[in-house]
Amino acid sequence: MNTKLTVTLDDALARRMKAYARKKGATLSKVIADYLASLDHGGSAKFDKSELPPRTRSLVGIAKGADVTEDDYVAYLEEKYR
Repeated sequence: MNTKLTVTLDDALARRMKAYARKKGATLSKVIADYLASLDHGGSAKFDKSELPPRTRSLVGIAKGADVTEDDYVAYLEEKYR
């Protein structure tokens, strides 16, 4: 069962997101639903990869085995945006 909701967006954002959805061959409702579904996992270690949007699913595990810590990433960002 689906529930109809009303979402209020800035005009410019709404136009960009509608264009994004068209480019992806989806509806804006589908794009929003996929995004909200991705938030539902809340960083949990256990989730069903097949429930993720295709783009997110393709990135799962991409850095597995990489020897990069959160501190390394913070240092990289600080250097990049200095």
